[in-house]
Amino acid sequence: MILSASRRTDLPAFYTEWFYRRLREGYALARGPFRPHRLSRVPLSAEVLDGVVFWSKNPAPLLEGPGRAALDLLESWGVPYYVQFTITPYGPEMEPGLPPKAGLLALFRRLVRERGPGRAVWRYDPVVVNAACTAAWHRERFAWMAEELAGAADECVFSFLDLYPRARSRSAGLADRAVPPPVQRELALSFAETAAKTGLRLRSCCEEPIREAAGILPGACIDPCRLERLGGFSLRTKRDAGQRPGCGCAESVDIGAYATCPHGCVYCYANASVKTAAGNHARHDPASPLLLGRPGDEDVIVPRRAASARTGQLRLF
Repeated sequence: MILSASRRTDLPAFYTEWFYRRLREGYALARGPFRPHRLSRVPLSAEVLDGVVFWSKNPAPLLEGPGRAALDLLESWGVPYYVQFTITPYGPEMEPGLPPKAGLLALFRRLVRERGPGRAVWRYDPVVVNAACTAAWHRERFAWMAEELAGAADECVFSFLDLYPRARSRSAGLADRAVPPPVQRELALSFAETAAKTGLRLRSCCEEPIREAAGILPGACIDPCRLERLGGFSLRTKRDAGQRPGCGCAESVDIGAYATCPHGCVYCYANASVKTAAGNHARHDPASPLLLGRPGDEDVIVPRRAASARTGQLRLF
């Protein structure tokens, strides 16, 4: 089983103590987004975990305290992990909860330096084009970031803005327009040229027409090949049929919760309200088996069937 931590929230930034406790206790409860009173009891042990994929815009807590302890524990179990680390060029008007970009780029380098090569993938996602964030501006900012991450990042994943209704309604005009196909093609070709110069493998997330035009690799954010390289074993996995068309991710189990990330990014699909997310974060209990709240009388706990997908064969390269 591959664990996703998490597409629904920035678990590394805000919930590392909870995650470490869950590893120590051997399980987590996850509330179904469409069946909220059905709780999955997800086993978390060396016997079933084939890897952990973290998603974050500021994973600094993974390098200190409970976060560091969680990574150390995973390594002691022989469970590989890596971070999908989003660093975009936007300012506080679009990403009000994030520190300056120079610090995040330094954090990426530190993460790879301290935890080892291959432990972080750079995400330039989403690409938002508006009056301030023009195509020329993206070309310049992407080139600067790629140069800053040269030697630390081996891969970059990018995608263009998807117009989620809940995000569009609160974007104040900053992220409410799709990127025109000619601009997508122009930027994809520019990104590919920069990636080649800086030693980056460039992949696109669910952007098949642009990918084919620019000769870019298909994306797989939950990437079994990376986990195999990090873990030294082979996996027998399936594509995650629950994701969007064009998504190359392998099947995984997510233990996060929506509406719990207080970063406040205007384009975010996981939060309908910044105020609600901040309130939910404030009432988080790190001792609870659920990331948000505790099981109630009306909830039904269902064991999640999970097994290792390791074939027992060592992957040498």
